[in-house]
Amino acid sequence: MLAPAFTLGAAQRLVEGNASSAARVIVYEDLQCPDCADFRKMLDEKLLPKYGGKVAFEHRDFPLAKHAWARKAAIAARFFQETSAELAVKYRRHSLANIQETTAANFNERLTEFAKSNGADPAAAVAALDDPRYAAAVEKDFQEGVARGVAHTPTAFVNGVAFVETITFEEISKAIDAALAEGKP
Repeated sequence: MLAPAFTLGAAQRLVEGNASSAARVIVYEDLQCPDCADFRKMLDEKLLPKYGGKVAFEHRDFPLAKHAWARKAAIAARFFQETSAELAVKYRRHSLANIQETTAANFNERLTEFAKSNGADPAAAVAALDDPRYAAAVEKDFQEGVARGVAHTPTAFVNGVAFVETITFEEISKAIDAALAEGKP
């Protein structure tokens, strides 16, 4: 179930849910992170169905140095984002769902396959990995995360409160409910 989202440029924020909502969950994610894959599953199965009409879930890239292809995946996601927000979300889901099958050595091949199967230009997708605009957008998110104290992924901020790595539905939904009750982001 894909919630409404904007079509954005590479430097803009990708938002799922109610993009105009003042209630925002800002999620710093690494597309090679197993904990981020778990959070993505919770987002799709529980958070968006419950809060998608009321809350904006804003994606920020935070590729960890320990992950060999996470930065490339974040850059590729920015490329797909310029085509459509839906394709960017689909790529993020795909990356997180296929962590075990993807390696630094086969990353470009996997990217090519995704692009082909989703109507995007495979050569342009691979070439985008060297585009400084996409790299700068990812780096901006990363540096903003560092400035906010992010060190692990996923880190989600709800009303200024950080939830880190192993986030339960109960704890984050309690914070979202409180933010909605207060009328604050």
